[in-house]
Amino acid sequence: MTISGVALLAICTLLGVGLGDLLGVALGVKANVGGVGIAMILLIAARLWMDRRGWTSHGLKLGVEFWGALYIPIVVAMAAQQNVVAAVEGGPVVLIAGIGAVLLCFATVALVSRLGGPVETMDEIEARSQVARESTAIAADNCA
Repeated sequence: MTISGVALLAICTLLGVGLGDLLGVALGVKANVGGVGIAMILLIAARLWMDRRGWTSHGLKLGVEFWGALYIPIVVAMAAQQNVVAAVEGGPVVLIAGIGAVLLCFATVALVSRLGGPVETMDEIEARSQVARESTAIAADNCA
């Protein structure tokens, strides 16, 4: 059934690349626009759709998860390489825009983490639930 997971991934990839090419033509761009993202969304949607109907076996789930886990980093690395090559060929404005976008993302993450307030660690959560369990046990003993 792992082969079925690979087949589902291949079908979603082919559909995603085809739709990305069509989107590129519709936008007047000589490139695939979002084909990889479309493929991954199709893979997620197909797996959820099959899960709801009870058509997925354990092997199919493992196949989709395994190849999906390998597929995403490889394609992201390939796309990142293409983007860097295009940016270098495009001139300094493209590089400045890329660096600006990365810095803006870093600043946004820092801002959101500061606005979120104090974060409880897993050790603190476990300690609090342990105290609650012990107090419940003591109260149960006192009632008995």
